[in-house]
Amino acid sequence: MTTTVNADLAAARRRLRALLPLRPGNPAELHRFVYRGLGLDVGRSVLTPGSTPPLDYLCHTFFRGGDAVVWASRGGGKTMLGAVATLLDLLFKPGVQVRILGGSLEQSAKMYEHLTALFDRPLLRDPATGRGVLARPATARRVVLGHGSRAEVLAGSQRSVRGTRVQVLRCDEVEEFDPAVWEAAQLVTRSGRCGGMDVRGGVEALSTMHRPSGLMSRLTQANASAGGSGGPVFKWNAMDVAARCPPELPCEGCVLWDDCGGRAKRASGFVPIEDLMDQRRRTSDLTWHAEMMCRRPGVRDAVYPNFSPTPGEGHITSQGPDDDEVSWIGGMDFGLRSPTVLLWAVIVGSGRVHIVDEYVAAGLTLGRHLEAIERQQTERDYPEPQEVAWLGVDPAGHQRNAHSGRTDIALLRDAGYRVRTARSRLSDGIEIVRRRLDRRTLTIHPRCERLIAALQAYRFDPRSPESDVPRKDGPDHACDALRYLLVNLERESGPVVARSYLGG
Repeated sequence: MTTTVNADLAAARRRLRALLPLRPGNPAELHRFVYRGLGLDVGRSVLTPGSTPPLDYLCHTFFRGGDAVVWASRGGGKTMLGAVATLLDLLFKPGVQVRILGGSLEQSAKMYEHLTALFDRPLLRDPATGRGVLARPATARRVVLGHGSRAEVLAGSQRSVRGTRVQVLRCDEVEEFDPAVWEAAQLVTRSGRCGGMDVRGGVEALSTMHRPSGLMSRLTQANASAGGSGGPVFKWNAMDVAARCPPELPCEGCVLWDDCGGRAKRASGFVPIEDLMDQRRRTSDLTWHAEMMCRRPGVRDAVYPNFSPTPGEGHITSQGPDDDEVSWIGGMDFGLRSPTVLLWAVIVGSGRVHIVDEYVAAGLTLGRHLEAIERQQTERDYPEPQEVAWLGVDPAGHQRNAHSGRTDIALLRDAGYRVRTARSRLSDGIEIVRRRLDRRTLTIHPRCERLIAALQAYRFDPRSPESDVPRKDGPDHACDALRYLLVNLERESGPVVARSYLGG
């Protein structure tokens, strides 16, 4: 037995030494190694504007390392690609430690099964002995290579994750993660020297996006926000990995035409176009757009399912009102540990409301918020507080602050704002917002990233289908500020101040 183990280890080390000269040094070499050595043609181009070639993810994780987010369609190859990335790490970064964590043990096992199957490729076996690069046979949850690299499947529990110190943690289907497990996972990676190479520690998140309020939504928003975290986002959809459409299939009347536009005639992916056609016929628009085209999360349980976040097509536009003279108003939601939100808006005689900008910050007193808001007003050349017709705010702002002994509304008035606090039922205010969305009398500038994200993420609790009260888990603050603005506009009275709109 000992003789066999020693022979396996010796053969593994010989094979690994023989492979070292094949270590890819640039993207072209990386693609060639994976294609010729593993038999996988990783996409180097995409069909959809704004998508990312899957090879870009492999290049990031292999050459640079660190955090990354992969948002891809169901069946889009992300789990297999995670296994390939793991194999490349193990082969060419001696001693590296990689752990695989899934939204469920079954999901973890899928990536691990792909990984163990890759070790059977002929390139990884000694031609003389037939032995591979593993120091010993793979177990149900662990592989160890001859030079000490190791990959292991973790159980989806805080206890399992907290006891881990590794260079790379690959998380598959993070949309299904327990939030506490995900938080624990953020502290397990550590950069290290692996076989003469500096390997940057990183957490990789691979998933489809099912829910606007889910983890993937937060990760992609964090990446888009100034100063955000989460690493680069690599995104591709079903059409980007489609196989070439046969010339005999007509484009006219095809169920994929809206997404394909004939581009699949020059595709080079691996998913048969006939399969995608069948899946499109079997699924609703919401499911297809969310899980296959990666356009937006599903809208089940959404408070504002009629909100369209596509710039230039829905409610997002950088173009303000056509009139030279407009009226400025605002909406505000108070917070301390939770965010304080102020929205600036302009209105015209036609009644259209255009949200021009936003201020969102947490952890400050209202006085400090007002100082920051004044700086933003000056930078963007917005009107002074006394020139804004009014701010619609939470009626709870009439309560005295425990620290200052004064009300938040009094502080706003001291700063020069006219304040309105019209009361309405929550459900009535939501209906006012929905009605404006339906009638396209509410538009939002794309710089209002937090408001746009909040309108998509604002949800009812799926566990309480009889309740008409949305969840208070973050998106509610920006949505409340918008609601206060529109409720007070519906009940408008008094003079309105006009001022030129500078926009842009």
